[in-house]
Amino acid sequence: MDTSDTGRGTTTAAELLELTQEVGRFGVFEWNARQGWARLSRAFITLHGVDCFEGAYESWLSCVFREDRPRISHLIQRAFAEGVREIQAEFRVANAVQGPLKWVEARHLIFYGVDGRAERVIGVNVDITERKQATVQLRAFAETLEEAVSVRTRELEAQNEARQKAEEALRQAQKMEAVGQLTGGIAHDFNNLLTVVLGGLDIIGRQLPALVGSPGAARISHGREMSLKGVHRAVNLTSRLLAFSRQQPLAPRALDINRLVAESCEFLIRTLGEAVSLETVLAAGLWPAHADAQELENAILNLAVNARDAMPRGGKLTVETANCYLDEAYVAGIAEPVARGQYVLIAMTDTGVGIEKAVLERVFDPFFTTKEVGKGTGLGLSQVYGFVRQSSGHVRIYSEIGEGTSVKIYLPRSPDANVTLVESKPSTESATAIGLETVLVVEDDDALRAYTVEILGELGYVVVEASNSATALEVLDRVQEVDLLFTDVVMPGGSNGRQLATEAQKRRADLRVLFTTGYSRNAIVHHGRLDEGVQLISKPFTIQGLGQKIREVLDAPAPPPLNKPT
Repeated sequence: MDTSDTGRGTTTAAELLELTQEVGRFGVFEWNARQGWARLSRAFITLHGVDCFEGAYESWLSCVFREDRPRISHLIQRAFAEGVREIQAEFRVANAVQGPLKWVEARHLIFYGVDGRAERVIGVNVDITERKQATVQLRAFAETLEEAVSVRTRELEAQNEARQKAEEALRQAQKMEAVGQLTGGIAHDFNNLLTVVLGGLDIIGRQLPALVGSPGAARISHGREMSLKGVHRAVNLTSRLLAFSRQQPLAPRALDINRLVAESCEFLIRTLGEAVSLETVLAAGLWPAHADAQELENAILNLAVNARDAMPRGGKLTVETANCYLDEAYVAGIAEPVARGQYVLIAMTDTGVGIEKAVLERVFDPFFTTKEVGKGTGLGLSQVYGFVRQSSGHVRIYSEIGEGTSVKIYLPRSPDANVTLVESKPSTESATAIGLETVLVVEDDDALRAYTVEILGELGYVVVEASNSATALEVLDRVQEVDLLFTDVVMPGGSNGRQLATEAQKRRADLRVLFTTGYSRNAIVHHGRLDEGVQLISKPFTIQGLGQKIREVLDAPAPPPLNKPT
């Protein structure tokens, strides 16, 4: 018999094989496939946890876990039938001695007789439980890693989405800034010109009664009316551009929105025509909103006109109000910055033709319109957008082709419970306000200054004039009786109207101040709103409008001196 010298004694080949099996955690077996008996090594018996093995192959097979047993039997039978030389399989064994299931890898070598039938099978079973456990752990780790990657991917996607929204908001802000610079640069001079033109047309209108009966009176009157229409369209165009670029000076107050909507709808009925029915659904207990009443009325009118045009065959326009709360989840999905909190909703819904998705994405862009040439400026919705955003609100538009369109305006809730009623517009037929006080007119445009001096003189005021701030202060030092300073905001020479008013009130604490501007930025308007205590009449103004505003400022209680804006 073969022996091996271990250095301490002699080990037989059988003993060496047993030790090798123990160290390698495997067992060997021999199976006589024809006679049905099997011979197992001691390591094999230990691996399979067999308490008592009587030599039958079926006894060993019963150690295979019941769920794996049919698969192993089928594998062996198919190998026999196909004359396969080697087979390999993994399965579990129900270890009756050690309890838990073990995983085993079996490698079989099959010998066949001359008749082609399987005679003898020699094999090795290796304990691979630890490998399987490591595989499970690795799979669990991979799944955990995959989930971590998935979570991180979602985080990165959310960050990317937030970045895209921020970029979109930045592009929108840059677009509005560009439009603001474009319109602001021309608005001042353009409105100066419009004021002179409008004033000239007013003067012509006041002279028309003296021309009654003359051959040219009718033609002059007709020409004046045509010119007035053109001027008013130009005024409206400039106003809408400034509104979109959020440079329209606003005077927000606490408003009763239900009352404003109800009064506006009385006028809208005539605007919409008989083919469009108007319905209002006004919420009970509606909060006061913080907004500029006049600009809100203009926004409602613009939306109503758009709704009417979207219903050429008639339809229904519904105006609703409601209290609502914009939560964190909602505002997070908006490209533009909107604060979460309480808002007052005004929703205007029509049953018109609807708007296509591609068009819907551009409806707030300035000059974009789907109407025919000459039928629209493309500034109606952009004016609404600019006003709402300047008011720290939010506007959203929903539409379905063939179903209609809904525009929802969210205005911030006012912290002031004392609402301001919407002031009725002065009648164009009311008497012109006159006075005897002294007014200092400061305007760098010669034509406009001459026009202003002339109309104030006609209204009975004593008028002194100056073309810039330095000259105006010299006039104040020289002329003792000056009751009101009427000054342009934007002037050359490095000193604007606000700075002039501050210096003037240092000399005359009781001096009243009325500003005028066609475009004002960072002088008397901050964050889109008029500074506290500021009185303003926007250009272009009419004789009647200027007279009434000056009378209003002079008759009101003396306000505190204007402070230098921070």
